[in-house]
Amino acid sequence: MFVISFISTIGGFLFGYDTAIISGCNSFLEVHFQLTPAMLGWVVSSALLGTIAGCIVSGIVTDRMGRKRTLILAAFLLTISAVGCLLVPQFLGETTHGWIKSNLTGAFNWLIVFRMIGGIGVGITSVVAPIYISELTLPENRGKLVSIYQLSITLGILLAFLIDWIVLNNAGDAAGIVSNEKIGFFRWVFVEELWRGMFGTEIPIAMLFFFLLFLTPESPRWLVAKNRNDEALKIMVRVGGEAQAKKEMAEIEELKYAERGSFKELFSPMLRIPFFIGVLLPMFSHLSGIAAIMYFAPNIINESVKSVESSFLGAVLVGIVNSAFTFIAILNIEKFGRRRLLLVGVVGAFLSLAGVGLLFAFDSQYVIIPLLFYVASFAFSYGPIVWVIISEIFPTNIRGLAVSMGSFSLMVTGFLITLTNPVFFKAIMPSGTFFLYAGLTLPAIWFIWKYVPETKGKSLEQIEKYWRDRKS
Repeated sequence: MFVISFISTIGGFLFGYDTAIISGCNSFLEVHFQLTPAMLGWVVSSALLGTIAGCIVSGIVTDRMGRKRTLILAAFLLTISAVGCLLVPQFLGETTHGWIKSNLTGAFNWLIVFRMIGGIGVGITSVVAPIYISELTLPENRGKLVSIYQLSITLGILLAFLIDWIVLNNAGDAAGIVSNEKIGFFRWVFVEELWRGMFGTEIPIAMLFFFLLFLTPESPRWLVAKNRNDEALKIMVRVGGEAQAKKEMAEIEELKYAERGSFKELFSPMLRIPFFIGVLLPMFSHLSGIAAIMYFAPNIINESVKSVESSFLGAVLVGIVNSAFTFIAILNIEKFGRRRLLLVGVVGAFLSLAGVGLLFAFDSQYVIIPLLFYVASFAFSYGPIVWVIISEIFPTNIRGLAVSMGSFSLMVTGFLITLTNPVFFKAIMPSGTFFLYAGLTLPAIWFIWKYVPETKGKSLEQIEKYWRDRKS
C-alpha cells in the first residue's frame, strides 16, 4: 500500500513542484515578458485555471474509465506541460538553438497554454489520487495514507524551492541577463532565460509518474461498481488478507444498489451536509491565502528583508516547515482524529496571519516568523485533512463526482487568491492583504466546529451508513 500510495501521489508532488518552481521564475518572467502586477498574477494563476477544468472533467472520467487510467492520462498531460514550458518559442537574444522564433506576445501565450495543460493534469490528479488511495487502503491506515498525497505536495514544494535556489546561485550575476551572442543550450535555459530550466526540471518527475502508474492495480471498489467482482476480490485479498477482503466485499455489495452516482444523488437530503463539507472545507482552506504564499513566497519575503538571495533561502525554510508539519499530521491523524487537528490548525492559522499583517504594518524584518507559524498550522490541519475528509464522506459510486466538486471549489478559490495577490499587495499593501486572509479564516472555525464529524477508524461503508442513519 505504501508503494501504491507513493506512485499515485507523485502527481501531488508535481502539483507542489509546479506551485513552488514558478515562485523562482516570477521576477525573471516579470522582466523578460514586461509584466504588470495583473499580468504576473495571470501567468502564475493560469495553471490553477487549468486545474479547474481538470476538476470539472475528472469526476465523470474517473467514474467511467477507472482510477488507474485516469491517473495515467493526468501524468501524460503533466509531461507535455513540462516539456512545453521549457521550450516555448524564443523571443529574446540570438537564435542559436534551432528553435522556433516568436515575438513576446506569441511566446507568452504559449507559456499560458502549456501551464494550463499542466493544470488540467494537476486538477485530475487532485481528485483521483485521494479517491484511489482511500478505496484501496484499510480503515485504520486510510487517514495516514491519504495524507501522503499532501505530504507529496509539500515535498514537491520543498524540492522546487531548493532547485530554484541552486539554479539562481549557479547562474550568478549573469542570471536573467539576455545577450545577443551565440550561446549553448545549457546557458540559454539555465542562465540567460533560467525560468526555462526551472520549468524543465519537472520533466523527469512527470515521466517517472507516467511509467510507474502502469505497475499499479485498479481500485477494487470501482471494479465492484462495474460488476467486476472477481478482479476486485483478488486485489482486496492482496491488500488486507482474505478475511478482511470478504468482510469489505459484503459491505460494498450491501450498499451497492443504493447508490446511483448522479448529480441528483449528490444533492439528495442524505448527502446535503457532506456536500457542503466537501465544497466549503476546501474553499476555506485556500481563502487563508496558502496558494498565494506558495506561489509568491520569495516575493512576499523580499517585501520584508529586501534581499533576493535571502528571500530565496527564506522560501526554502518555508518548504522545510511545510514538509515537517505535514509529516507530523500523518503520524497523528489516526491518534487525535481529523476534527481536532483541523480545529487547532485553523485557529493557529488565524493568529499567525494576523501576526504577519501586524509585522508588515510596522515594517518589521521578522515577518518570516509568523509566516512560518502559519505554514506549520496549515500543514498539520487544512493541508492533509481536507483531502482525507472529502475522500471519505461520500458513497463509492458518487465519490469521483463529489470529490471533483470539492477539488473544483479548492482550485477556483486558489485561482482567485493567486490572481489577486499582486494586485492586493499594491492596492491595500502587504499588511492589509494578510489581515484580509486572517479574517477569512474565522467562518471556517465555526463551520468545522458545527458540521464536520469525526471519521477516524471507520470504513467507507460505515461512514455512508452514518449519513443514511442521520437522515432517518
